Amino acid sequence: MSQKEPLLSLASEEEVKAAIKQAELKTSGEIRLHVETVCEGDAFARALEVFGQQEMYKTRERNGILFYFAIHSHKFAIVGDEGIHAKVHEEFWLTIRDVIRENFKKGDFIPGLVKGVEMAGEKLAAHFPWKEGDSNELSDDISIGN
Repeated sequence: MSQKEPLLSLASEEEVKAAIKQAELKTSGEIRLHVETVCEGDAFARALEVFGQQEMYKTRERNGILFYFAIHSHKFAIVGDEGIHAKVHEEFWLTIRDVIRENFKKGDFIPGLVKGVEMAGEKLAAHFPWKEGDSNELSDDISIGN
């Protein structure tokens, strides 16, 4: 892969951003995606690091969710801030992980990611519904690492 070749195609990026925007219409929660080429160590530890670097803990209700993917390493992790984690617990994260993993095994990277975003959005909406005056606290742009 050359340095100039994107990790996601423009169409794929737009599809994921549209899913994030759609999910966030119903909630005060925030969803972000971070994509890298490789992850040398543990994907969850790296996702926690990115979560902190992007200051996702600064949402009013601590309800941010980060989807982290290291494409060439075939690793991913999902991190939810303490507000949402307290509402859904570990089993929810494992369910999303399994849905994404099954899609990835079939080669359905973007559909799997979109499904994970939709599932996260549903739970955020159930526990943190959008209220008059809510604003988009974090960018919906996909962040790109190494």
